[in-house]
Amino acid sequence: MLVLHEDSLTGGIGGEVAAWIGEHCFQWLDAPVVRCASLDTPVPFAKELEENFLGKERLGTAIERLISY
Repeated sequence: MLVLHEDSLTGGIGGEVAAWIGEHCFQWLDAPVVRCASLDTPVPFAKELEENFLGKERLGTAIERLISY
């Protein structure tokens, strides 16, 4: 299970979704729940910095980590 969301990793809704899945669906999981989200920093105003801030920049790495488990 991969949870991807645009909110910050810490304190975001993705953490709650991952916790619920881990609590209620653990027996059906083949790997741990992986979360991919935005950085735990204020949202930057510069477009180049904003692109790095969003979780989609780290999505490929998260998918590879999940597949290689």
